[in-house]
Parts: sequence; structure tokens; C-alpha cells
Amino acid sequence: MKERKPGSGFVVRGCRVPDECVGQFRDSSAGNARELRRHLADSGYVFLRGVLDKDEVLTAREEVFSRLVEVGEIKPPAIEGVATGRSRRRELVEDLIDFWRSVSEGPALRRVSHGPRVRAIMQAVFGEPARPQDYLWLRPRAVGWSTGLHFDHPFFARGSPRVHTVWIPLGDIPLSDGPLTLVEGSNKFLDLIHSVHAKDNQANNSPTVAEQAAFHPEWSADAIAFLRERNTRLLSAEFCAGDVLVFTLDTLHGSLDNASQIGRTRLSCDVRYQPWSDPLDERYFGPNPSGASGRGYGDMNSCKPLTD
Repeated sequence: MKERKPGSGFVVRGCRVPDECVGQFRDSSAGNARELRRHLADSGYVFLRGVLDKDEVLTAREEVFSRLVEVGEIKPPAIEGVATGRSRRRELVEDLIDFWRSVSEGPALRRVSHGPRVRAIMQAVFGEPARPQDYLWLRPRAVGWSTGLHFDHPFFARGSPRVHTVWIPLGDIPLSDGPLTLVEGSNKFLDLIHSVHAKDNQANNSPTVAEQAAFHPEWSADAIAFLRERNTRLLSAEFCAGDVLVFTLDTLHGSLDNASQIGRTRLSCDVRYQPWSDPLDERYFGPNPSGASGRGYGDMNSCKPLTD
């Protein structure tokens, strides 16, 4: 996929982000394990081009979208991911939570998200064996969707303090389709990070408090004003099937708008990894993980039809 100029395609909540407020992820795919860890500590993320098997990623994409073809939300051929604008999911599916759990546990998808290539990457990042959470965030995002800036920490304050997010584009995701973006240098915004961590005890016992702490209006309501106030930039990339982005729980991130001109649904997944020796957060492990609120995959917006 051809790289665009940094300023083109950065749109957040319908507003084009000024050129001086945007930049590209630095590709660390040629670095060794020590260099990966150094860049992660310095920048809060590691961007790796082409480190996964492209055919496996596209097989996972087709597996997920085929399930959405079955409920009338995606047009054939499934691999294209073009939305119909309609849904028969509530009509055809007896239990929306069980349906989304089954989609999220598809074997092709899990071969990518929990497979040996990602495990090897995370072992290099941690410098020791890595373990993925069983709970998987699978995110088909229709045109018009975006995710506000937030920290992941409040949702994972239990268990290991070294949980990292692995974000995987399931297919090519150009800037126009709303890929992940993060705030440059935000892993060093200690005033914000400390304010979020101060709510750990409450967030551990209340999904609502965790949500409010993660998506505080100071940074989620107006991303462009926040960037200017902090004299920083949004970073993103033209993602390709096979790319991976790893970032810490204290790195501020969100997504650009999905403004696809052909109605293409952006598809990605994120899974959390931690060192194997660290304590587990029982909410995200096991054959039937409960998730933050106890509703399992019912916590996911994707549990709802794409038209909601």
C-alpha cells in the first residue's frame, strides 16, 4: 500500500486534523529484541510491518466477515468487507452474546491473534515467555464510526502491571477507513497517567468508573484542541495485512474516522499479552471469560448489529 503524505486522511469526529498535528508511526520491524524494548519504553509503542503471515490474516478476515454475510450485514464476497447497511442478526441469532463469542473464537482468527508469530513478538518485547488473554476484542467498524482517545489502563488495573495491547489489522486499513491512532509522547504524560492510576481501586470494582477514567473529556472530547494544548501529534499509518502495533496501557490512543467511500467496514482485533510469570486478571482468562462487567462478549459494542 502506497504511503500518503502525513496530513492526508487524518480525520477525527468529522474534522480534518491539521498537518502540523499528525505524523507516521516509526517502523521497528528491522530492530532486534533490545531495540524493540528500547523504542517501546521511549515511545510507548512498537510498529512492525509485515511480521504476520498475510494469507493467515486474510483467512481470518474472510472467516469473520463470512459470519456477518450470514446475518445480512456484509455483502458477498465476504473478503471485501463492504456493508449492506442492513442487518438480520436479531432475527436470525437466538443469543447475540453467544453469536459474537463464537465469531471471536473462530479458529482462523485465533491462529493469528494467539498464534506463534505474535507470541514470539511479545516474548521479544518482554524478554521472557508471553501469555495472551483468552478474551479477544474483535472490532468491525462501519462507516461513520470512530473511537475517542483513551487509556487502556483502567480496564486492566488488576493482575499484571505489564499488560500490553497488541492491535492487529485484519486486512489493509488505509487512513480513510479509520485505523488506530495514538498520541505521540503520551506515555510520558505523567500528570494524566497518575490521575488515571489514582482511580484504580474504584475502577477495579466498577466498569462505569473505568470507562469514565479512560475516556476523560480532557482528552477525548476534542482531540485537536488536546493536541495543540500538549504541543504533540497524532500518529497513524496506512496499515497492511501482516502489520502489528504493540503499545502500553499508558499510551493514549483511539481511532480515526471510518470515511470509506465504498462502504468498507474496518476490521481489526486487539488482544492483551503479559509475561507468563505475572499474576492473571481472572476476568479475561479461561474458557468463558467474564469480561469487565461479567457479561462476557456482551461487553463488546460489536455484539450489536453493525447497523446499531
